[in-house]
Formats: sequence, C-alpha cells, structure tokens
Amino acid sequence: MNWHTLDSESALEAAIQQSFNVPVIFFKHSTRCSISLMAKRSFEAGYQLSEAQVLPYFLDLLSFRPLSNKLASDFGVPHESPQLLLVKDGKCIYHVSHSDIDVESLIKYL
Repeated sequence: MNWHTLDSESALEAAIQQSFNVPVIFFKHSTRCSISLMAKRSFEAGYQLSEAQVLPYFLDLLSFRPLSNKLASDFGVPHESPQLLLVKDGKCIYHVSHSDIDVESLIKYL
C-alpha cells in the first residue's frame, strides 16, 4: 500500500480536488495508540485497491492535529482516532472509526 502523506493545508486542498477525478481516503492515525496501529495494520493487510480506484492519504494526527481538526470541520464529521474518511466529488460520503475500519466496507461506497 502506497500512502500519500497529508502534512499541509495545501496537500489537503489538492487531495480534495483530486476527489473529483478519483475517490480519496483519509486515514487519521495516532502514532501513540495501539488501537490505531492495529486498525491501520488490519486495513493495510486487506488493501488491494489501485490508485485508479482510490487515492489513499495518511494523516499523523499527533504531528498535524490542525489538519485533523480541519477535516472534521470541513466535512462535518466528529474527530475520532483511528478514523477513515472517503471523499468523492469534494464530499465525505463515508466515514468510520476504530474496529469498523475495513476494506470490504469501503469498497461498497466506491
């Protein structure tokens, strides 16, 4: 799995613009949380989607908490960690957190 790093507001805006061409996912991860690590590993183990299907973005929310807050605010989604958001045509059409994060559920919304 090839994560794109989300580390600035300009990268966030570019990713949202890309969502008009291909769906984008944002994975919000706490690098100090074992639950977040388990969710990330489980998601990565089942992930077999190409970048033509979806573009994956990784957000280290401890290092970039303002971006995490901006995602929550812009899309009207309460902050959680770990959390996965699917954005298509500039709108969050699916979001899930903790043990509910899985590839099979994501595919249903693509």
